[in-house]
Amino acid sequence: MANFDVVVCGLGATGSAALYQLARRGVRVLGLERFAPGHERGSSHGETRIIRLGYFEHPSYVPLVRSAYAKWREIEMAAGRQLLHVTGVAEIGPPHGVLVAGTLASMRRHGLRHEILAAPELMRRFPAFRLPPDFVGAVQPDGGFLEAEPSIEAMVGLAQAQGAEIRSGETIAAIAPAAGRVRIATDRGTVEAGAAIVALGPWVKALLPDLPAPIRVTRQVMAWFEPLDPAPLAGGRLPVFLIESRHGIHYGFPPSRSPLIKVARHHHRDQNVDADAYDRTVSAEDEMLIRAAIAEHLPAANGRLIKAKTCLYTVTPDGDFIIDRLPDAPQIVVASPCSGHGFKFAPAIGDILADLATTGATAHDIARFALARFTES
Repeated sequence: MANFDVVVCGLGATGSAALYQLARRGVRVLGLERFAPGHERGSSHGETRIIRLGYFEHPSYVPLVRSAYAKWREIEMAAGRQLLHVTGVAEIGPPHGVLVAGTLASMRRHGLRHEILAAPELMRRFPAFRLPPDFVGAVQPDGGFLEAEPSIEAMVGLAQAQGAEIRSGETIAAIAPAAGRVRIATDRGTVEAGAAIVALGPWVKALLPDLPAPIRVTRQVMAWFEPLDPAPLAGGRLPVFLIESRHGIHYGFPPSRSPLIKVARHHHRDQNVDADAYDRTVSAEDEMLIRAAIAEHLPAANGRLIKAKTCLYTVTPDGDFIIDRLPDAPQIVVASPCSGHGFKFAPAIGDILADLATTGATAHDIARFALARFTES
């Protein structure tokens, strides 16, 4: 039976970051991945992910994302490649809507650089947009995007260079406490460790069925469109954006390594699925849920659908993360930075998870992410 200090279960963005942070501390660590790092069955693929400081979900996330920015730059330096691209981010919608009001609350509380632009000025500055006259935009110069699969590749590679062991294509069958340690059974045998980090995304409840958290898994769709008019979308004329409209909240990315523009509808159909048996094909209905907002608000991008992919959100009732030790087995640390907004935080959360797995505590404020909130309510 193999023995390690820590085993990281799942090597998506969160697990890969935890693996790297543990390895660089000299911890004997094993990473287990059912598929392969960067695979397309979970929540960490799809070429790009937004990173933004003004956080409409809640102002308490801002210090954590600030930490993540710094740690992404450290990872870039260590890996010798750019992963974070600063394009600015525009968050657009009715002034009292969830998106704009929430973003402004975060920016004002934390003194973040930003501009508030009315619809006519937004359309002058970013001519691809078509907006109702009452819309406003919170524009943050520090926002941008991360390269998704290359980020995971970089963290896994750095972890291996620091001595981490990785086993891909290995399925975890059970995770259980054992005499103050953790025993993990897989389809290849059994592993023991002083602690385990469970970062399994949509499979977390399957492996920890008694986890005191009402998690749902939902199906999402990301789509890449060929622009009808590339001119207002290229050359830095379009930032990363979020738009709240009658069609929901949509987000998108300017063309980068290809001329295509990626757009998705946040929470899409909010459709509960089984992570092992959901429909990964993209239907005409899926396309129209995304295209409706493009046609009205970004018509220059409303060309042919070139490709589309599904991914999964792991959703909590309050939309906040889960980062905690199990109440009855503190050597098992659970991480679900979920509900569709976790990727950007990966290196900061990896640092927190390494703290919890090795010392049982962290200097970061993670009270908002405690499991107790579900049983207390």
